[in-house]
Amino acid sequence: MATIPADRSPESTLAFLRDGYRFINARCDRHGSDIFQTRLLLRPTICLRGRPAAELFYDTGRFDRAGAMPKRAQRTLTGRGGVQGLDGEAHTDRKGMFMSIMTPTAVRQLGQLFDDEWRARIPAWESAGAVVLYDEVARMLTRAVCAWAGVPLAAAEVERRTADLHAMIEGPAAVGPRHWRGLLGRRRGERWIADLIDSERVGTLPAPPGSAFRVIAEHRDDRDRLLPRRIAAVELLNILRPTVAVDRFVVFAALALHDHPAWRQRVRQSDEATESFVQEVRRYYPFFPVAAARVRRSFDWQGYHFPRGRRVLLDLYGTNHHRALWPEPERFRPERFTGWRGDEFGLVPQGGGDHHTGHRCAGEWITIELMKRAVTNLTTAMRYDVPPQDLAVSLRRMPALPASGFLIANVRRTD
Repeated sequence: MATIPADRSPESTLAFLRDGYRFINARCDRHGSDIFQTRLLLRPTICLRGRPAAELFYDTGRFDRAGAMPKRAQRTLTGRGGVQGLDGEAHTDRKGMFMSIMTPTAVRQLGQLFDDEWRARIPAWESAGAVVLYDEVARMLTRAVCAWAGVPLAAAEVERRTADLHAMIEGPAAVGPRHWRGLLGRRRGERWIADLIDSERVGTLPAPPGSAFRVIAEHRDDRDRLLPRRIAAVELLNILRPTVAVDRFVVFAALALHDHPAWRQRVRQSDEATESFVQEVRRYYPFFPVAAARVRRSFDWQGYHFPRGRRVLLDLYGTNHHRALWPEPERFRPERFTGWRGDEFGLVPQGGGDHHTGHRCAGEWITIELMKRAVTNLTTAMRYDVPPQDLAVSLRRMPALPASGFLIANVRRTD
């Protein structure tokens, strides 16, 4: 039996926080291996990257999610008791609930709401001089996803709810104030949604038929039980929060258009070019750094032993930049996706495997739809200038974002 290469440090948590998205990739390169072991948060951890690793990682017969995600991530990003930490029949039931919401028609409806929000904001941008695209897109997505999900949201609430959703996203890998804001945002968000769930269930706030709000509020498990109010709140936030997180991909798309201006004309002319461009943005730029699982029962793989209970991390960013999968991975080349037919274990910015039965993000189709709408608006609905600013993207900061949030100025409507 081969020995898994080991990180030199007896505890690597600080190094993970310092190195960010490069933590696993750099050590795999150092060991000349797509697998190594280390200690993170005082627990032995196996780290993996690459397509074979992703195929292994999403084998639900070998791995569990319960207890795998660090508690600091549950307390900020995902909430406790959500679908991300379920296994077996409980996961199948809950994932089925989410997938019933993600119909092609529903995805297009959310895209149209976002489109409407974007075009309605252009006149304000024309008179504003300069705006931070990240902030603007976040508020537009909050309004659009709440309207789509059937969650009532007063105009006066938009800023606060957007800030809380952002805080949840920012909190898991942060220390100090950013993490504390994530804890507070999670607490306030769950209280907000749980109160709405109660109102829907007693009939004082009926949710629109077929909406995510109603589906989750009225969902019953295999024992015909409603979800506890807090769990229902966690799951409805698991619709709202990931949708707002797409603001990062929208900003990265704007950055890619700025850095590669020839693609502005290409995406105007072809839906296929837009699709390729969006997929390359998802591959190239950093989004989720890793996914976590726990070994269900001991097994051997490629000569390595995986002991029962061992935490395993799959490097999502490293897999999306693996040289065996992606020639010249550090070059932005959307043409690599021309004619692409998909690979559920190769392109994994939002997880891998099957959407319906596995732990791949149920909202991935929403992400692609919203990004395509954003690219179309950035290239056809308006013109704008990109003033001098700090557009550096630090891979040490998780989640990553251009330092300036992408400032645009002198906006002009074109249609």
